[in-house]
Amino acid sequence: MAPAHIPVLLQETLEGLAPAPGEIFLDGTTGAGGHAEEIATRIGPRGLLVCADADPSMLEVAGRRLSAFPWVRLVHTDFAELDALREAAGGKTFDGALLDLGISSLQLDDPARGFSFRVEGPLDMRRDPDRGGPTAAEILRDTREKELADVFFRFGEERFSRRIAHAVVERRKREPIRTTTGLAELVSSAIPRRAWPRDIHPATRVFQALRIAVNGELASLGAFLDGILRHLSPGGRVAVISFHSLEDRMVKTAFRRPVSGLGEDEPAFERLTRKPVVPSEREVRENPRARSAKLRVARRRDGGD
Repeated sequence: MAPAHIPVLLQETLEGLAPAPGEIFLDGTTGAGGHAEEIATRIGPRGLLVCADADPSMLEVAGRRLSAFPWVRLVHTDFAELDALREAAGGKTFDGALLDLGISSLQLDDPARGFSFRVEGPLDMRRDPDRGGPTAAEILRDTREKELADVFFRFGEERFSRRIAHAVVERRKREPIRTTTGLAELVSSAIPRRAWPRDIHPATRVFQALRIAVNGELASLGAFLDGILRHLSPGGRVAVISFHSLEDRMVKTAFRRPVSGLGEDEPAFERLTRKPVVPSEREVRENPRARSAKLRVARRRDGGD
């Protein structure tokens, strides 16, 4: 695969999940299938891998990559739909589950999807365009200034959220904001030049916030973390790769959450990573998009129903 398609924290994820022959696994964010291919290889023909993605175009890519593994089942759905994913596994619980919450390079590099400020395209950002729902352009058009600032601040942790929201509202009075490059230029002009971040584009956080809002990503993650325990076998492992501090905090909190039946202070999960695992300097050099990745892995404690 080309460097842009290298799965993030691959070896660390495999070490954490420890897939073994005959096991049943879930890859809830299959993307281009990089992690899935390695998991499928390790569980072998006696195993089963359920691969889900909300983006049908990514499932097509993954399907071609995983065509040599008849024990892989592709499911077009959001990873929060755990009942449907377990049904795809024949009703059996999972020995391991993976979420890689990053946006795929293939999605970023497709101008028609509207995820990236580096190439001009329509401000869409929907992972599954067929499901409907507002596009990023429609959110920018219809959301009130205060609420828009809240989106930028909460989902993007953008400290100039109010200035940017005001600039959006003033611009849309004159003309619609329809393109990725148009929004990127507007955001850049709203942030004082001396305050531009050194290592990322000034519009990065706003694009991230809009993508999260368009796709309801934090709600999906919350639903997954709330429900995954009852879909794991005793001792089953779950790994989450996040790229955003809000996501990482949600995962950290969920892995520490007590559960009835284990004692008042006993968490449902045994944390296998006390601190998040981050990419090595070499990986970041080879794949700069991995730079903000954080991996947490936990194991379901026996009796954690």
